[in-house]
Amino acid sequence: MSDRSATGGSGDRTLAARFFDAAIELLRRVGDEEAEAVEAAGSLLADTVADGGRLFAFGAGHSSLAAQDVVYRAGGLALMNLLAVPGVVGVDVVPATLGSALERVEGLAGAVLDTSPARAGDALVIISLSGRNALPVEMALNARALGMKVIGVTSVAYAAQTKSRHASGTFLKDHCDVVLDSKIAVGDAELTLDAVPAPFAPASTVVTSALLQAVMATAAGSLADRGIEPPLLRSGNVDGGHDWNGRVMEEYGDRIFYRH
Repeated sequence: MSDRSATGGSGDRTLAARFFDAAIELLRRVGDEEAEAVEAAGSLLADTVADGGRLFAFGAGHSSLAAQDVVYRAGGLALMNLLAVPGVVGVDVVPATLGSALERVEGLAGAVLDTSPARAGDALVIISLSGRNALPVEMALNARALGMKVIGVTSVAYAAQTKSRHASGTFLKDHCDVVLDSKIAVGDAELTLDAVPAPFAPASTVVTSALLQAVMATAAGSLADRGIEPPLLRSGNVDGGHDWNGRVMEEYGDRIFYRH
């Protein structure tokens, strides 16, 4: 690739245009190649809701952004709860490197699950781009041991190109009922430039959030097909939104934990 200025790109394409092209191509790939897995994940969540179970989502570091995007979300399922691990959810941890360190601590996932409201019959979505660290691997292992169903959202490429950081030598993908492959390349950077010594422009958040919203839409449709009104939230910025949400939260209050 020829060297370009920071505002330039390859040929006539700006860096911004090239990033959009890369993100759109990834979205097309997951839309085509993960359609069956998305359907399976949506059906799993719908089964859980229909059977009286609760829904949880977990992600560490930047993976937590996609998890948070499906919790208390206008247009989303009200029953989706964030499974929070102190020090690893979000990017406001100080120092920032602490979050990365905690992801490698074995035993932390078990302690979190043991003190959470999660129980047999619930479903847990675990988001980890690499799927290699102890925390997501043990989260999946322990959740399944509790009798929960696990959906993993990860880049399967990491399992072929990196080593696991868990004592078992396994990855998140090895302990899930359904795996959604984000297709993100190892390193999570879509662009390179001769004048820039490192690859840049990550797309994992865009793709992972889209995958999860596709799963949520599938779950809502699956519930409707069964004659069950999906417990969806509405925006509080439209007339009647707060009243609608209040009704949903009252009906499903025993399965919603972020309001307490």
